[in-house]
Amino acid sequence: MKLIIAIISNKDIEKVLEALSSAGFMATKISTTGQFLEGGHSCVFIGVDEDKTEAVFDVLGKNVTKRIVRHYGVKSTLSGTLLKQPVDVEEYGGVAFVIDVEDFRKF
Repeated sequence: MKLIIAIISNKDIEKVLEALSSAGFMATKISTTGQFLEGGHSCVFIGVDEDKTEAVFDVLGKNVTKRIVRHYGVKSTLSGTLLKQPVDVEEYGGVAFVIDVEDFRKF
């Protein structure tokens, strides 16, 4: 058994949860804060048999979107007008971790 912890952009979270449910995977969403993704994100816990792990990643990959986000001003100790120019940055829509589950019980 595996526990997949996926940190998903709030821009994609509803689509991801619907797709997981449609594929027969149960998930628990927890609202979180942190620095993995800008603009808000949620943690999704998905418990699956080891042989279903790739199927979950397939669902996540098809429902999470990479975006190009424009950032204005780069933090730096240098001065100059070039540092205030907008920069396009690729933003990933999700990050996931897989953890081995030693024991699992329903009650």
